Amino acid sequence: MSENRDPRPRRRRPLRAAVGLLVLLAVIGYFAVQRASNGGGAPYCTARVYSGNYDGTSESYELSPEQAANAATIAAVGVAKGLPDRAVTIALATAMQESALRNLDHGDRDSLGLFQQRPSMGWGTPEQIRDPVYSAGIFYDRLVDVPGYSRLPLTVAAQKVQRSGFPQAYAKHEPDATVLTAAFGGDGILECGGPEPTGPGDPEKVRSEMIRIFGKDGLHTIPPQTGQAGQAGRNSAGGKGGPEVEVTLTEKANGGEAAMRRSRAMAHWAVANAKELGISRVSYGLRAWIAGQARGQWQHKGGTGPKDGDGDPHNANPGEVRIFMAR
Repeated sequence: MSENRDPRPRRRRPLRAAVGLLVLLAVIGYFAVQRASNGGGAPYCTARVYSGNYDGTSESYELSPEQAANAATIAAVGVAKGLPDRAVTIALATAMQESALRNLDHGDRDSLGLFQQRPSMGWGTPEQIRDPVYSAGIFYDRLVDVPGYSRLPLTVAAQKVQRSGFPQAYAKHEPDATVLTAAFGGDGILECGGPEPTGPGDPEKVRSEMIRIFGKDGLHTIPPQTGQAGQAGRNSAGGKGGPEVEVTLTEKANGGEAAMRRSRAMAHWAVANAKELGISRVSYGLRAWIAGQARGQWQHKGGTGPKDGDGDPHNANPGEVRIFMAR
């Protein structure tokens, strides 16, 4: 006697697909909430330039902390050399194409670093080329030797320096490079979210990097080395964990727009390098960036204290860039 079997197949695939979709949406929602929270989720940075229509619209470009730190150094070196925004945009677009703003230890043949420069072609030693300050500096040195570079199409100017096998590839990065240029030295802004630094910062390393990039430009006072490892600048208000150590960079009198441009580059360089250098906050002008707060956005005078932060001991005076170390 044969058994009666239901000939209809069991349909489980739609149910499995629905469950999978729900799990995917839950994961996406989790990371969206984490990113929107104060300091939650993986670190990320956004360069942003707001439109002049006062309607809140903006152009933006997102980067990892590594990319932001490298872009900030490229821009800062150009600003420190007193070069125009066009030079900075050309340099950034070139590095975006060559390395995606990563300091690579490999490349075509012996190419290395942010700009994929080759030791065999006279760009320097491998160690020099892997140094972002050096590699950006020598790129600018060769760029300014190109007659009329600032008036050339970006891809032409970049190609005269790089001698690339794909010269047209630089052009596609020009819009995003323009946003980055404005964020680091113009009327834009760099925002970096993510958690607070997990370890103490080293103010002497911040100071030494500032001197390496900006040198003694005559437009800022950079605090002297105190002779004690890991200490530079001044101590601010105390509290839990003792006094905060900071590095304060101050514009000299009559520095004008050139000094202000350098100050903006310094402040945003500090934000971009906060994760690596253990920087907890940066105060400049009427605003402050605070690690792990406000989704990485700059806040009006730190966002604390009476009158939207007036009286906060972390506020910057006019012409100051104050960089505070994590404790």
